[in-house]
Amino acid sequence: MSQKALDVQTALLHSPEKQKSLYKRTLIVVSISQIFGGAGLAAGVTVGALLAQQMLGTDAYAGIPSALLTFGSAGAALFVGRLSQRFGRRTGLSTGFLIGGLGAIGVILAAILNSVILLFASLLVYGAGSATNLQARYAGTDLANSKQRATAISMTMVFTTFGAVAGPNLVNVMGNFAVAIGVPSLAGPFILGAAAYIFAGLVLFIMLRPDPLVIARTIEATTLEPSEKGHVAVAEQTENKRGIIVGAAIMVITQIVMVAIMTMTPVHMMHHGHSLGAVGLVIGFHIGAMYLPSLVTGVLVDKLGRTAMAIASGTTLLLASLTAAFAPGDSMVLMIIALSLLGLGWNFGLISGTALIVDSTKTSTRARTQGTVDVLIALSGAAGGALSGVIVAGSSYLVLSFTGGILSLLLIPVVIWSRGRKERQVI
Repeated sequence: MSQKALDVQTALLHSPEKQKSLYKRTLIVVSISQIFGGAGLAAGVTVGALLAQQMLGTDAYAGIPSALLTFGSAGAALFVGRLSQRFGRRTGLSTGFLIGGLGAIGVILAAILNSVILLFASLLVYGAGSATNLQARYAGTDLANSKQRATAISMTMVFTTFGAVAGPNLVNVMGNFAVAIGVPSLAGPFILGAAAYIFAGLVLFIMLRPDPLVIARTIEATTLEPSEKGHVAVAEQTENKRGIIVGAAIMVITQIVMVAIMTMTPVHMMHHGHSLGAVGLVIGFHIGAMYLPSLVTGVLVDKLGRTAMAIASGTTLLLASLTAAFAPGDSMVLMIIALSLLGLGWNFGLISGTALIVDSTKTSTRARTQGTVDVLIALSGAAGGALSGVIVAGSSYLVLSFTGGILSLLLIPVVIWSRGRKERQVI
């Protein structure tokens, strides 16, 4: 570390005002990166299956891109988390986004060369961008106090929405651009994906300094000087394994329920005569409900508490499941309500669960733990998507919705059990 960097770090350690300023600056930088990260994720995911379908000449393997992105995301989540733990958020997140950008470039080359093997390998690498985009939500919390963490998480999620909405809407534009430069039209969105991921990585690499995790780790270490070691300080630095388990359980359950019902809703609607436009409208409301309420959700999680909002998540997902189950197949309005509630319940669960993970970890192990939890989230989403098709094929959409409702109810006893244990320990 250079002398200038050491001087800056020393100044931060002794100035709460400078720490607050760095916290705000970190949120701005991460939010900017999230706009581009969201665009990179949405642009590629929109046409990945179509590109595979075109290159393979069959629908049979059109689901492989989604599976590869999921597994790539899971592996990258672990890698980015460990890299961030060792070298800081700046290195971990910028590397993850740059790798995702390289994956997008590989997809473009695969389309030009008509190479299915290169396509599948590149989609696996492309998943790193998705994992990094999700892990970036943690960066804003490193310098936040316990009453700011959920709000910091929600801010980055709101900015992700801007890119996620813009990406699909630029599919036709990028397709025309691709054709103009001699590239297959379906590879066009991946040109946007490559540029967006690489730009997000450069924004973080250039602007995310001093590194918030490194500073937070140093601040934590200085509060444990021998003269200051007391019961309160030591307790604050102890990792709460039960809290980590509960936070992870909240996010895994909400991910399974959300992905399972969301995945089969378009199929259910098409079977009842809805057009692709109608399906797109319902999914649009769903995605909006996943991200747009985040600023309000973050404030509620910080004000009302993680437990209350986790229970709200389970209740909202239950309402979504029941609405989806009993809604007539030809009712657009009820399907919009069901999928909007589904997105909102997921939003409550992700933000409250993430905040609980941050509360329960210490900076010396936080990034590694967060990466491991995100692996579970990615794999649970893949399981939810895969099992949803099996359940509907073997029974019906009604049974799938009821199953989602039952799973969502598990959130309530989990968080109540956790709270009860905590209260008994205090007594």
